[in-house]
Amino acid sequence: MSDFDIQLLAIATGGVVLLVALIVSRIRMHPLLALLLTSVLVGLLAGLPVDKVVKSIEVGAGNTLGAVGLVVALGAMLGKIMAENGVTDGIADTIIKRTSVPMLPWAMSGVAFVVGIPMFFEVGLVVLLPLVFTVARKLEQGSAIRGSAYVYVGVPVIAALASMHGMVPPHPGPLTAIASLKTNVGATMLYGFVAAIPAIVLGGPVYGAFIAPRLAVKPDASLVGQFSRPEVAVPIGGQWRPGLGTSVLVALLPAILMLFNAVAELALPPSSPVTRLAAFVGDPVIAMLFGVVFAASVFVYTKSGDAESLRDAMSASLKPIANVLVIIAGGGAFQHVLTDAKVGDAIVHLSQQFAFSPLILGWLISMLLSVSTGSATVGIVGAAGLLAPLAMAEPVNTPLLALAIGCGSLFFNYANHAGFWLVKESFGMTMGEATKTISVIQSIVSVVGLVMVLLMNLLPPLV
Repeated sequence: MSDFDIQLLAIATGGVVLLVALIVSRIRMHPLLALLLTSVLVGLLAGLPVDKVVKSIEVGAGNTLGAVGLVVALGAMLGKIMAENGVTDGIADTIIKRTSVPMLPWAMSGVAFVVGIPMFFEVGLVVLLPLVFTVARKLEQGSAIRGSAYVYVGVPVIAALASMHGMVPPHPGPLTAIASLKTNVGATMLYGFVAAIPAIVLGGPVYGAFIAPRLAVKPDASLVGQFSRPEVAVPIGGQWRPGLGTSVLVALLPAILMLFNAVAELALPPSSPVTRLAAFVGDPVIAMLFGVVFAASVFVYTKSGDAESLRDAMSASLKPIANVLVIIAGGGAFQHVLTDAKVGDAIVHLSQQFAFSPLILGWLISMLLSVSTGSATVGIVGAAGLLAPLAMAEPVNTPLLALAIGCGSLFFNYANHAGFWLVKESFGMTMGEATKTISVIQSIVSVVGLVMVLLMNLLPPLV
């Protein structure tokens, strides 16, 4: 490991410390300004040319908005339509009536587990936020729990979505590791499901019951209001009210389309017309677009509802999330600068100094890369690429190695991750509250996943 590698790691660490200080100190700088300023300083100190720093910030912010921003915006529109027509309220009533308060986190984990099979973490959270806010609002009104009802309901959802995102194909992280290691998709998926269950339990309902009484988190009233309306006097679709089946279909159509894509990828050859169709309709942006159009059609266009009110409602839905979108873009810029500065290479060189089993080494490299660069994908690609020759040269359970790498990429999602800012701003959290929730949750999920990998490695391999 060279002196330059040590210098890069020190710059990256200092950048994260500076970012947190700018936001939480008496300066109270807006997170977008803090992220952009830190990105510029880190890029220049790391030796990037001035024009490269600017380009890296622009590309990072643009890529993140393209991948996450459109989905968040469409999700806000879908959530507004469902709230205006009593969809989320009806689903929430059904869940609450059929589930006791102590069992609600388990029910929400189950919903997120199913939704999380085909969906990215950020996409799944956007889809489920209306339900989370509605259930939490009803709990809060009933004074059924101590502390934050939004944390009590939200933590299990975050844990389930994170576990599925990092452990189970067809999510891009596990699939990338599978491709690099040339291992079996089915075995990795089975191992992933087994590892995800205890990770969800410990990181979700168990940790949620511990942390919820200790926090007073409550999202911005305008955001809660657009996703969760206590009363819907005159729905924008008229007096017609949807049944539970219609409500569930509207809420989960994007997830169904993405699941269709996931199944097609696993069951059909890439050249199949069905696979190509599934890839199109199952893309997160297209799936969310279809979801919004379907909801608008069900509630307004086919019911001769008020189209003008619908358009006004969708326009209004974007105002509360404007702050969320720009901060997510800033997080993407910071992550891209760290990647362009080759901080990931320094982490790889550092990891080569240690002698661990391939499973632990895969988890460790992926974890360090993800934490330092703010990108789980960088962590997975770097770890899988580094360990691919080792996996071919030594007897190792490659499906479990792919799973270990995916688990490592989940550890301590923090200020250089777009998902951190999505959770923080959506729930109206401080930096400390966000750290106690999403950062700790993902760390629990990551560590439990590694423990499960090591335990399953004691059993005969599946392939």
